[in-house]
Amino acid sequence: MSLKESIRIDEEQVTAKIVDFIRYHLTKSNRKGLILGLSGGLDSACVAGLCVRATLPQNVLALIMPERDSHDDTVEDAKLVADTFGIETEIIDISPILERFGVYDMLPRRIMDMKRILSGLVRAGYRMVPKNLNPFLGGLEGATFDWIHPIEAYYRIKHRVRMVTLYLWAERLHYLVVGTSNKTEDMTGFFVKYGDNAADIMPIKNLYKTQVKQLARYLGVPDKIIKKLPSPDLLPGITDELALKLTYEKLDLILLGIEKNMDDDAIAKEVGVKRTTIKYVKRLINAANNIRSQPPGAEI
Repeated sequence: MSLKESIRIDEEQVTAKIVDFIRYHLTKSNRKGLILGLSGGLDSACVAGLCVRATLPQNVLALIMPERDSHDDTVEDAKLVADTFGIETEIIDISPILERFGVYDMLPRRIMDMKRILSGLVRAGYRMVPKNLNPFLGGLEGATFDWIHPIEAYYRIKHRVRMVTLYLWAERLHYLVVGTSNKTEDMTGFFVKYGDNAADIMPIKNLYKTQVKQLARYLGVPDKIIKKLPSPDLLPGITDELALKLTYEKLDLILLGIEKNMDDDAIAKEVGVKRTTIKYVKRLINAANNIRSQPPGAEI
């Protein structure tokens, strides 16, 4: 069976298993409901759809947490998802919190305030970065080039503030925090440690991004959400595939091939990429171990 055939899922079967998983943990934890962060993106939309199948819509709360750099459509798209599934929302602008941390002063304000122009500048600049200075891979591997550190601090705190906000609301309401990370993100380290990877349960953690997209159609996620370019929405202009340097269609097939212990040449031939691309993805997986695992303790 080819990789393209192997990555296909039975949407009905997968949905049933995930819904049972959510119900089990909701009961086991003795919580009154479910809470998630709703970004207007594919993953959180899919998780929202799964949550309302696992319990009553009135027992699901979605926090929409935009900030100064969020895309103009973020809140509108998140509301669209919430309305589609009939769940309650709270909009919490985290900009004032980030402002008090001094986050917006970490990068030149004169440039960062030019939101319309900035997106194009960031995309152009990111494409010009040499492969040996790949910001995402460099961040995972602990790169020593100094220019990357303020950028990492600038965007990572946003996910961590959202995580803290989710847990504040969850504990007030006695709700279970439902995470929205997928398998592609988990394997490649495309998440912020103690940020978007922090939750009580992760329903789609074992689904590749392209499988999440397949499931989203089955769940009735709006077409606008399914078709929009995936983005972490942390820096203007940055999309997932720009940061990862690969499309999800190719990345997921490579990851599946690696999981199946296929030879690099075989994966490269089937996916239509160079062997160097396979080696790059393996570097991502290896580097992600540093942030995926729990903090190590000294041997005594």
